[in-house]
Amino acid sequence: MSVLIAIPARYASTRYPGKPLADLRGATGKSQSLIERSWRAAMAVQGVDRVVVATDDDRIRYAAETFGAEVVMTSPDCANGTERCAEAHAALGGGFEIVVNLQGDAPLTPHWFVEDLIAGLRAAPEADIATPVLRCDGAALNSLLSDRKAGRVGGTTAVFDRAHKALYFSKEVVPFTSKTYLEAEPTPVFHHVGVYAYRPDALAAYPTWPVGPLEGLEGLEQLRFMENGRGVLCVEVEARGRQFWELNNPQDVPKLEAMMAEMGLE
Repeated sequence: MSVLIAIPARYASTRYPGKPLADLRGATGKSQSLIERSWRAAMAVQGVDRVVVATDDDRIRYAAETFGAEVVMTSPDCANGTERCAEAHAALGGGFEIVVNLQGDAPLTPHWFVEDLIAGLRAAPEADIATPVLRCDGAALNSLLSDRKAGRVGGTTAVFDRAHKALYFSKEVVPFTSKTYLEAEPTPVFHHVGVYAYRPDALAAYPTWPVGPLEGLEGLEQLRFMENGRGVLCVEVEARGRQFWELNNPQDVPKLEAMMAEMGLE
């Protein structure tokens, strides 16, 4: 099945304007922009036919073309990354059997997260969209809880049924647990990894649906699929010793840089 990875990137982020061009320093002291690191993460995924950066901003286009990325210009009216991926896929003439949305704020996404995601969607013909989830250890859960206590929107959490069909996604930490966990202890909370694999018919339909109440409240684009009765598959992935975090706020820059230093990532 032919696979396209689209990396949606916009300059006018509410929480972090200019985020795709923010520099992150790796273990060797070398700085690269967030969008370049996200593109390099996409290029490391096996079994992908094409990788593009989808943006509406000439500053991002120029930066991406400078480091060698293919760019698809999209409308500034796209409400989120899913709509931008839908527009990019259409602009390329369609034809891909799976479209992956690797959001431009997740440069630490290991290639096997995306490879396992693609394999999971291929194996689940009843699913319209698939997304990875990572079981939190005590340290990751405490980081999520600290963000919420400080009034910051950190990572998103997911709950799903026994068949791994999504029940809900939230920027709150769900499910609630009153237990205190050791740093390396597994917890019942799953961190949603902001990557999506779509079947093209569901992706094309997405921009035609109005924003529902849950998407409006949470600000989570994947809830629009659920509010329109489309099945969302949660694919559990393994960290394999890698740390993972998205860049959601300016305060996340030193956190990501510390993670890259600890893992020896250039």
